[in-house]
Amino acid sequence: MSFATVYNTLNTLTNSGAVRELTIDPDRKRYDPDTSLHHHLICVTCKKIVDVPEEIAVELPKGVARDFTVLGSHVEFYGHCSSCRKKNKTS
Repeated sequence: MSFATVYNTLNTLTNSGAVRELTIDPDRKRYDPDTSLHHHLICVTCKKIVDVPEEIAVELPKGVARDFTVLGSHVEFYGHCSSCRKKNKTS
């Protein structure tokens, strides 16, 4: 199977709403099969990504979005996962 076939399939799945393309890694394309609105924890060392399903209220300052109708938001938390913290303590 060629890379073109894989990426064409992923584009089709994204356009149909079956997966969501994540923009959290500028070096790689990542896709999430969980298309519900949720947030992410991202380890800056190993790039592990964990879903955060809880609602996180984000309010823009009045006037910033006055010309927009906000449809949703996505919050990304960056840090070190427990595995990477343990590795750093032992090295």
